Amino acid sequence: MTRGQQTPAVLHSTLADTVLERLTTVFPTGAEPVRAVEAAAYMKGIAPFLGIRTPDRRALSRTVLEGLPRPEEKDCTAIAVRCWQLPEREYHYFAADYLRRYAGRCSADFLATARWLVSTHSWWDTVDALAAHTVGPLVAAHPALTRDMDRWIEDDDLWVARTALLHQLRYKQATDSERLFRYCLRRADHPDFFIRKAIGWSLREYAKTDPTAVSAFVASARDRLSPLSAREALKNL
Repeated sequence: MTRGQQTPAVLHSTLADTVLERLTTVFPTGAEPVRAVEAAAYMKGIAPFLGIRTPDRRALSRTVLEGLPRPEEKDCTAIAVRCWQLPEREYHYFAADYLRRYAGRCSADFLATARWLVSTHSWWDTVDALAAHTVGPLVAAHPALTRDMDRWIEDDDLWVARTALLHQLRYKQATDSERLFRYCLRRADHPDFFIRKAIGWSLREYAKTDPTAVSAFVASARDRLSPLSAREALKNL
């Protein structure tokens, strides 16, 4: 469900028309009804599935995009929003993969669309991909967007807050550790599993770059972090 956000305006996009026509023709050819039921159950009924296996979906995606030009930002918006409005989850995965590939084509203004995607049909499978591979690159390319992340970490929508926690997941040496640690402490008392897990995951990933800093942070915050967050953070240390 969308939580109080208006669907982004979708400008006319000839590329989006072509992609959606191909996509809704090609993807159903890989559908497996039994697998679709199993996938929907595994994902807690967040959306129906076509039942396409991941390697097959990626191969079908290459067929959909064969010979097409690189998109402009309006094309990315149109493709993502129109995919998100289709019921089956594989179309959402296609959009997330497409944005991962072309996030660099988008300006800071695209963050509003990314937030709508994060807040719509929300579950970890799409939110985590958007956080690490769309929102993260946008913030890295447009540092002023860190102010938006400072607001997102305070958001009542746990998926928006989770995105703020995870947006630096692939930053490595470029990670703003002060901001990462501050975000972790800010939501350390959150009761939801997905926030507590995200805190641990973000710390565990940064520990690959600076294990000393993460170890010191967890030691200093042991009385505030949940056992799950602390355990996940130190899992590989």
